[in-house]
Amino acid sequence: MRDVTYPPIILAAKLGFRALGQRIRLTGTDHVPRHGGALLAVNHVSYVDFVYGGLAANPSGRKVRFMAKRELFDHRLTGPMMRSMHHIEVDRADGEASLQTALEYLRAGECVGIFPEATISRSFELKEFKTGAVRIAAAAGVPLVPVILWGTQRMMTKGHPRDFSRGTTISVSAGAPLHPTGEDPEAETAELRRVMSLMLDEAIEAYPDEEQPEGCWWLPRRYGGSAPTLEEAAGLDVAERAARAAKNARDAS
Repeated sequence: MRDVTYPPIILAAKLGFRALGQRIRLTGTDHVPRHGGALLAVNHVSYVDFVYGGLAANPSGRKVRFMAKRELFDHRLTGPMMRSMHHIEVDRADGEASLQTALEYLRAGECVGIFPEATISRSFELKEFKTGAVRIAAAAGVPLVPVILWGTQRMMTKGHPRDFSRGTTISVSAGAPLHPTGEDPEAETAELRRVMSLMLDEAIEAYPDEEQPEGCWWLPRRYGGSAPTLEEAAGLDVAERAARAAKNARDAS
């Protein structure tokens, strides 16, 4: 796949990380295959996760084609950039086209990224997973690599102002590949979530204590932070969807 804009965008991003004084911690990146199709399942805590999630494959020299919501492709600024990097447009009302594109990419030996939670987790815990990740990996016959991001939520996430302060630590960790068969997508999805839950705990525990003090909003409640619980976050999501639907109805009238 011909990449004209992706390499300079990666370079610009790395320069941006350096300008912000960010400490990027990469662990387990050797789990990302250097050749052949691979699907990366990434947790979702921030609007910038597709930027940092791709770093998991960078030491292997791979470029990740992320499955991302259609709105990013419709935007006049991000749309051309997303298409030029061959990311995959996802229409939540009809995901069949994006599924087929992902399968084509994987069978052609590309690295594809997917967010099994579909939307950002306000609790910074793992939400319920969709079965798409294991079904796609099984159908394409490729390894499914779990990836955990931590620290990106401090920069740009739901319900909080943007903060690009210098010196933020960003953790990117990849785990051993899973090999779904597709025989029991629900059970295989539960196993993926179990593995990623353990990885998330490890990432939180290894994060610098001085950067996640007790009571901070970006730390899950069970770790002493003030983030919403999974249940509270689900309620906020419901309210957000209702408000969006009401706005769309007003705009259409």
